[in-house]
Amino acid sequence: MKATGIVRRIDELGRVVIPKEIRRTLRIREGDALEIYTDREGGVILKKYSLVGELGDFAKEYAESLQRTVGHIAVICDKDAVVACASPMKKDCAAASPLAPERPIGDELEAAISGRKAVTRTAGAALIPLTRADDGKQGFTAQLIVPIIASGDPIGAVILLSREPNAAFSAADMKVAETAAAFLGRQLEN
Repeated sequence: MKATGIVRRIDELGRVVIPKEIRRTLRIREGDALEIYTDREGGVILKKYSLVGELGDFAKEYAESLQRTVGHIAVICDKDAVVACASPMKKDCAAASPLAPERPIGDELEAAISGRKAVTRTAGAALIPLTRADDGKQGFTAQLIVPIIASGDPIGAVILLSREPNAAFSAADMKVAETAAAFLGRQLEN
């Protein structure tokens, strides 16, 4: 564990305030769920809880099925990080790639998810950077972002990407992505 040098007292209700600087750095917002762990030395560890992240292997398999079905790169993310990525080119989802699982998403993508509406961009329009590490040099020519809604809250997104010149997503691609997002949302409500 890394010491911050910040000390806080627990109040009479057992609450402790997480300093604003740490909340901002870790993207912890009011209403976010935190998971509590303890270590063997008596330490307490707080970790941001992600419903979509709980899907783990299922999300990876689902992204792979999407990719095989539509033929485009498929990414599943929560409101903080990429959860799963599937592409015919292994380098797209490799650890060094901006699309690698656990990469923090960018602010524009987070805003698109919070907007609750599907977003389609093609080569004529500027694409939304997906992660903080995305420098826009990934060579994508089109993107489709469909928010995952669970219990009325936007919690992530299903994203399709293309590298084909003059690519545009068909109505069938849109329907598949919307169905995938709705399915994942329903799974997370149960």
